[in-house]
Amino acid sequence: MEEPRKEKLERLLASGVDPYPARSELLSGRLSSSKMHERYDGLSPAQESPDTVRFAGRMMTRRDMGKACFAHLQDGEGRIQIYVRKDVLGDAAFDSFTKDLDLGDWLAVEGLAFKTKTGEVSVRAQKIELLSKALKPLPEKFHGLKDPEARARQRELDLISNEDSRAVFTARSRIVQTLRALLGERGYMEVETPMMQQVPGGAVARPFETFHNALKQTFFLRVAPELFLKRCLVGGFEKVYEIGRVFRNEGIDTFHNPEFTILEAYEAYGNMETMMDLTEFLVSGAARAAGSEKCRNTPFARRTISELFKQYAGKDYTAFMGVHKEFDHVFDEKIAPNLVEPTFVTDFPAEFSPLAKLRAGSKDIAERFELYVDGGEIANAYSELNDPEEQRKRLIEYRKTRTAGAEKEEAEGMGLDEAFIDSLEFGMPPAGGLGIGVDRLVMLFTGQTSIRNVLLFPTLKKES
Repeated sequence: MEEPRKEKLERLLASGVDPYPARSELLSGRLSSSKMHERYDGLSPAQESPDTVRFAGRMMTRRDMGKACFAHLQDGEGRIQIYVRKDVLGDAAFDSFTKDLDLGDWLAVEGLAFKTKTGEVSVRAQKIELLSKALKPLPEKFHGLKDPEARARQRELDLISNEDSRAVFTARSRIVQTLRALLGERGYMEVETPMMQQVPGGAVARPFETFHNALKQTFFLRVAPELFLKRCLVGGFEKVYEIGRVFRNEGIDTFHNPEFTILEAYEAYGNMETMMDLTEFLVSGAARAAGSEKCRNTPFARRTISELFKQYAGKDYTAFMGVHKEFDHVFDEKIAPNLVEPTFVTDFPAEFSPLAKLRAGSKDIAERFELYVDGGEIANAYSELNDPEEQRKRLIEYRKTRTAGAEKEEAEGMGLDEAFIDSLEFGMPPAGGLGIGVDRLVMLFTGQTSIRNVLLFPTLKKES
């Protein structure tokens, strides 16, 4: 399949055509497919506009009819048909178009805009230029790329052949843009914190390690940006957030990828309640941006851990104190699947929440919630612990509990960061903090059942 394309490439070069030109005059002033429709959808069938237009895209279909042919060019927004006639283009150019060009080639075209008798907006080509010659054929025309492994491994081919896949990633972009815009409305400032950290912290997860040659020391890819964002609060910024990648050296399944995108936001003078309000504001806004009917109606329901364990597990949650994995297993298997409508789960045990304040009047309940929708966790938030002595004690106790049990490797991600504790000693205002899994939010609002489908290039095992 590739050899004939290479022969065509040689033929083009021999005729003086650059198959990969640095510039093309036909790209200047070109219209997108959406702009073409915006301008010319109003034409009547078989009506021609006096406008000379320019368009560029990848050739996806071609239908030869002797001295004329139709083809479709696809840009980032859709497709436009071009009508090519030998008596208009000229013998040499027409013959080259039909014999030297293939599906998958990138072309620029100039010509008159018109509507066909069947009502399709088209361009009557007067000039055509090759922008890039494709040396490999596209996925089969009618079936596209169907194998999930192949789609994830060669995402570019998936995007070319599957409109649904392109729609998912377009929606993802809208969701992220909306989250930023909504946080901006509320006065939050976007900041960037280190991805390489000397001490991993902010989440229960095994970190990736790397070695810095110049500094001759080990660093860890961040498992969360939390501790640095809270240091920004100490520095006087009152509302900060970050949207970025975090890295966790753990398993891969339909909900987990070793690198994923998280939104974390922190607000001075806030608490768990203000974070609930912010969560509803962000999640419902993202739903509208994605065109999803889920999560639009607020306020979301609220249930306590105690209520949920009694109702769905038939046990008191206190039976699982000190055995974190068993607690998580029971919650994931028996409780979470029942949380279909947006639900804030509250009153988490303090021993599972070392960075959260205790509820007023309680010694073992944290001011923390998690948001569940369709059985999956979407967000996690709490009233931030700002007492440096209590924070040190809680982290030491948490690591001791974890490392003594089956969670030793996970405890690596909740290190005792002395720089963070030192920062708290300068005084951090009372604050609320929120984390939202962006990938899971995209899954929810695009109807995807695997995180692979919302990551352009997910982590995959090397092909043998």
